[in-house]
Amino acid sequence: MTTSVAAPLGLRPRPQVCRACGALHAPAPIAVCEQCLGPLDPVFDAARVTPTRDAIAARPWSLWRYREWLPFDGEPVLSLDTGGTPLVEAPRLAPLLGVARVWVKNDAVSHPSLSFKDRVVATAINAAAAFGLDTIGCASTGNLANAVAAQAARAGLKAWIFIPEDLEAAKIVGTAVYGARLVRVRGHYDDVNRLCAQVADLFGWGIVNVNLRGYYGEGSKTMAFEIAEQLGWRLPTAVVAPMAGGSLVTKLRKGFREFAAAGLVSGGAPRMFGAQASGCAPIVRLVREDADAVEPVVPHTIARSIAIGNPADGLFAKRAILERLSRHALRKCALW
Repeated sequence: MTTSVAAPLGLRPRPQVCRACGALHAPAPIAVCEQCLGPLDPVFDAARVTPTRDAIAARPWSLWRYREWLPFDGEPVLSLDTGGTPLVEAPRLAPLLGVARVWVKNDAVSHPSLSFKDRVVATAINAAAAFGLDTIGCASTGNLANAVAAQAARAGLKAWIFIPEDLEAAKIVGTAVYGARLVRVRGHYDDVNRLCAQVADLFGWGIVNVNLRGYYGEGSKTMAFEIAEQLGWRLPTAVVAPMAGGSLVTKLRKGFREFAAAGLVSGGAPRMFGAQASGCAPIVRLVREDADAVEPVVPHTIARSIAIGNPADGLFAKRAILERLSRHALRKCALW
């Protein structure tokens, strides 16, 4: 069993609400509705005071400059330097894609482990600390493992990382250097994830992409916030994002919507596109076939970091993509 540590003074996770049935849940390290088994999302105080553009711009350049839209009351205490990555224009890529301008959001320089996963772990580890947990973990095929191990080491928390048994040695070394406990599991990522759900229930650990998933996922929104600010407080016309579990596409849409609702940005809602490897594309197939449920697949791709055969947020990703995608554009969609 894990032990609890003293929660940071002043940092309080927000309550959560079921995305499916609307049931309200008190703040806790749970991510599934006890009423209908739907996913939980943090609830924000509609009366909270949100900052102006100038107030945001005066804050340190990290994801916490947008803290009023993150799932806590009070000040964060961990991973305060995460986020704040460059938006790089790629003028030679634009004509190849047949568009006027293209930018690349470069999270490969994010602190501390140099991937997008640092964002979601930053919010999850603050939730774990607020709940008084002394052990965090994850199911991962590489980048998330590094982010959890690095941020846990810096925070003085124990970390348990669960990975597929055939994960590349270089990725394992990249996680092991931070002193985390690594467990190799026979099977694909989806098998690892199922085991982690049991581990979270049995030991009460904070598995960031399982029982802390509601707080974890909100970190993804900060990529949308940064993009909008870096474009001069304008929304992009379209966004293309990789898809594994499907959460990123939905959180980008949510982030753009929240900034628009706050009156911080100009422009219409961007079209959302998601990309998957042809050897593991259950969400792409879901969109193309306009199906009502994800059909799980066994991954066969070298793109291991997005090789999730049974994506938890597949249906929600489909809705985000189809919201502004015409039927003509849908017919042109192809497996990447």
